[in-house]
Amino acid sequence: MKRINSMLYITIIPLFIFVALFMFVPLFTMISGSFQEDGGGAFTFNQYKELFTNPYYWKAFENSILISLLSSFIGIIAAIFAAYALTRFPQRVQERLLVITNLTSNFAGIPLAFAFIVLLGNSGLFTMLFRQFGIDMTATFNLYSWSGLTIIYVYFQLPLAIMLLYPLYHAIQDNWKEAASLLGASPFQFWKRIGLPVLLPGIAGTFSILFANAMGAYASAYALTGSNYNLVPVRIGALVSGDIFARPELGSALGVLLGLTLLAAMLVNEWLTRKVRRDLP
Repeated sequence: MKRINSMLYITIIPLFIFVALFMFVPLFTMISGSFQEDGGGAFTFNQYKELFTNPYYWKAFENSILISLLSSFIGIIAAIFAAYALTRFPQRVQERLLVITNLTSNFAGIPLAFAFIVLLGNSGLFTMLFRQFGIDMTATFNLYSWSGLTIIYVYFQLPLAIMLLYPLYHAIQDNWKEAASLLGASPFQFWKRIGLPVLLPGIAGTFSILFANAMGAYASAYALTGSNYNLVPVRIGALVSGDIFARPELGSALGVLLGLTLLAAMLVNEWLTRKVRRDLP
């Protein structure tokens, strides 16, 4: 038994090395770099001082939080109904739909932005098709605007939310519905008093994941709008790669603040989830 335990410890060493190299080392490098002058050097708080005093970076956080909350809210509302509808299909159909949902949940970044440009851009397929019927979509909708960016965010949020919410409905047993019906409860009363309270902790946790997913999204936003919209991931990318000249130390400080924002969102979600579970009847 001791020999088996020793072998298990030895085989897990590559995992620890992998985690250290690809998680802890970059994290330490980012944190330490955020306390250095541009170009490296002495310890300083100047990077954080600039972030807290420059309204341009405050606006980046405001925009990122706004689009993350909006896309997460729309995605979670749509996913609540979509995931429930998914459970109403036969098991074989559910499995096929889950495969499609899983595929679309991984369809993001540059390919997603390119697909929307091909379909809904100024010369996109649907845009040109509607023009044949006298409808000019560009008069009321611009893919390269805030509304277009929100639609793309919702697109990659929705499949992820469905994948996370779908297992929650299996926690609601059919005999609960039958018992509620025998006691004279309507379907609305059942979902209000039993179904929704059971789902609420999972919904809160899913919303937190969607918020973090949107806050860290970079490729889709940059591929669609470039640097036209002031978002935190886009600003970090610009500071690291350099629109004019690179400032990786300031980008590291911005990355640290982004990480703290996500940590705060996770703590709020944990508090909210515990409160919901505590208040359950």
